[in-house]
Amino acid sequence: MTSPRAERGAATVTACLALTALLAATLLFVQVGVVIVARHRVQAVADLGALAAAGALTAETDACARARDLGQRMRVRVRSCTVVGWDVTVVAEVTASLGPLGTPDVRAVARAGPVEEHDK
Repeated sequence: MTSPRAERGAATVTACLALTALLAATLLFVQVGVVIVARHRVQAVADLGALAAAGALTAETDACARARDLGQRMRVRVRSCTVVGWDVTVVAEVTASLGPLGTPDVRAVARAGPVEEHDK
């Protein structure tokens, strides 16, 4: 049988290990949240940029300039904007900063244009 003196500090070590694990899990959840927020932001820019460009197709201005302007205002890069007929496709990208875990690029694609009617 061990004496109570030999087990002194065991609870402190266990508590420190549990606290370290809790901090690591919290950091992981925060980093996942950063990527999710970046994904929503870049998807919003792609969607709104495609709609803005499609809305500007009838004007005498550059339709893709509106998508790029929107991306610039929301601090997201518009990688490409393609106009084919009345369809506009926008590809947007942003870099999410995860600190020591890296900096992944988050990309989204959106299309805006008329809906094709199918025969019934």
